[in-house]
Amino acid sequence: MSKTIHVLNGDSTAKILEKSKIKGDIVVWREMLCEGPLHKNVGSDEFWLNRYSYFETEIGVDRLEYYDKTIKEIVKLEDLAGYNNVVLWFEFDLFCQVNLLALCTYLLANYVKKSNYYLVCTGKDEVEQQLQSLSDYSPSEFETLFNTKIALSKANLEFAKESWELYVENDFNTLKEFNFNQNSKFQYLQLAMDQHLNRFPASNGLNQISTKILEIINSNLFSEKEIVINLLIWQQKETVYGFGDLQYFQYLNKLEKYFTIKEGKYYLNEIGLAKIN
Repeated sequence: MSKTIHVLNGDSTAKILEKSKIKGDIVVWREMLCEGPLHKNVGSDEFWLNRYSYFETEIGVDRLEYYDKTIKEIVKLEDLAGYNNVVLWFEFDLFCQVNLLALCTYLLANYVKKSNYYLVCTGKDEVEQQLQSLSDYSPSEFETLFNTKIALSKANLEFAKESWELYVENDFNTLKEFNFNQNSKFQYLQLAMDQHLNRFPASNGLNQISTKILEIINSNLFSEKEIVINLLIWQQKETVYGFGDLQYFQYLNKLEKYFTIKEGKYYLNEIGLAKIN
């Protein structure tokens, strides 16, 4: 009897899949590898130590919680000998694409020759005008997505590993010159990496996100929450970052030298005004 395991990009996707008629075991990839220190060897001691440290110091998640929510799930993928089919469910944005590269690298290190590897990656839709996330689909539509999954060969996983290692090295010129479009199975990887290049500092010393935050603060009297809401709206309309509000709160807090806060509202100071002018 054929046995399938689904690796999902988050808990919200898991809830939709569980309501569908699609059979199989589920692993949820609870990481955000587009932020924080990385290591090329996914799943190594060095890799986990980097992630432990980041989540503890930057996110406020202690090691036990991180282990329970993240590591305990991911290590289920170390032994897939009992599965005929491994199906990856991810999206077009930078957040998901980086996680997907790391996952493929991890799967390659634990490769099972008799297993079939597949990818379901949402993005362009024949009906909708904008790129679609997995949360935009109903349980019954998940069944249609599942039927359109694409096969990933070992060579495809190797390409993902090469791309992952380039991302970890994070050299602007190398990333800019590399053709992430050369493997058609990863349809949105070039788009995501082009977006990532905007996270390198521009001529004003800030990246695209930091500059946008200062522009939002300068445009009106906003509270912290309102600034992040504006960032999420901007993100959906003009970018493919795919970040959550937690990440944008982090970006905002790191810019404290550029603004002052009075009665809960943010104002640019002279340094902040100079940056955007």
